[in-house]
Amino acid sequence: MYRIAIEELYKWKNSRHRKPLIIEGARQVGKTWLMKEFGNKAYTDTAYINFDSNSRMAELFAADLNTDRLIMGIELYIGKKIDADNTLLIFDEVQEVPRALSSLKYFYENAPQYHIVCAGSLLGIALHEGTSFPVGKVDFMSLYPLSFKEFLMATAGERFARLLDKQDYQMAASFKQTYIDALKQYYFVGGMPEAVQSFADEKDFNKVRAIQKHILAAYEQDFSKHAPITIVPKIRMVWNSIPSQLAKENKKFIYGLVREGARAKEYEAAIMWLCDCGLVHKVSRVSTAKIPLKAYEDLKVFKLFIVDVGLLGCMTGLRQRTLLDGNDLFTEFKGALTEQYVCQQLKTIDDLGIYYYTNDRGSCEIDFVVDTGEQIVPMEVKAEVNLKAKSLKTYRDKFNPEISVRTSMADYKKEDWLLNLPLYAVEEIYKCV
Repeated sequence: MYRIAIEELYKWKNSRHRKPLIIEGARQVGKTWLMKEFGNKAYTDTAYINFDSNSRMAELFAADLNTDRLIMGIELYIGKKIDADNTLLIFDEVQEVPRALSSLKYFYENAPQYHIVCAGSLLGIALHEGTSFPVGKVDFMSLYPLSFKEFLMATAGERFARLLDKQDYQMAASFKQTYIDALKQYYFVGGMPEAVQSFADEKDFNKVRAIQKHILAAYEQDFSKHAPITIVPKIRMVWNSIPSQLAKENKKFIYGLVREGARAKEYEAAIMWLCDCGLVHKVSRVSTAKIPLKAYEDLKVFKLFIVDVGLLGCMTGLRQRTLLDGNDLFTEFKGALTEQYVCQQLKTIDDLGIYYYTNDRGSCEIDFVVDTGEQIVPMEVKAEVNLKAKSLKTYRDKFNPEISVRTSMADYKKEDWLLNLPLYAVEEIYKCV
């Protein structure tokens, strides 16, 4: 299995300004595998330490954070010498020993020769709770489930992904059915590495579904084990309401769907917890199109998407036959899966601000509006080949963007003001605008 993120790790390794690296991401998106794979490929040796229930490491870091002493202790623990230039130090589940996070400051300031990568399933929560380490002393990287391009490489073959990389849409159109079939499979399998590996090896949808159920059960256990007990029921209610939220024509998050009469302040902490641990993506509304969009987001109005399209299908009990063969019962929810899919692909693109637009009257809605830092691009999402773009035209008349994007099952086509981008190529948006 190939992860594009490994290319970022090579850049990190070779940077003159390298700092200890923290990889953030939800449980089971492949952080541990990626760190070990990078260690095997890029270094002579790897020193792997898992801090979960590790009393020896807790004791080592509980004393002073002198880096020479810490390295000696780690060498004693792993039973071998650490060569600063050729050994990758991996701190896994590092949030379990907050002092280990704090030590990264001293490694950066006093021992920058060591190559250190860290990860943890609930690291985002630990950081937001004020775990002590100074901002500016570490680098960050986010890891998400496999993108559609990575899924293509794992299942259909690298050559199909490379066609998209080269933006050879004319050639890609000749193999359109291959891409569409793979996209339908991705809607079901999603991008969780264990599910993708199972599907690549055995092409068994039932085994994929069993893996997804296991992952969802692990997430539910995390709610009970790691969240403050007062908000656990609310986390569960928000989490379980997301499929019905996305099934609506207007996918704006409605607290009343969580519980009748529910109010925002009751559930804000639960939503923040889900966002912090990477299980949920919050996409806020904007009502204008000025750079930076972040300055104009409406924090009270938003959509919630989950970490993976395959898990969303699993939560709804969607069967592979319904998805792969097409079914009238599936038509309405297909829009929800497609929007979830597009959000998931956009999240993998660095430095892309993702929002959605509605005007004050609610008569015009754009599914996504992305801020590239240089321009604002409105993006309409269609589940099929429907090429009506009424909202895009209304938006264009008001804001006159350089380019507008409509993504659907239709072929690539660039017109004067409108780019038709196939759903299977949505990751390439940053190259096209």
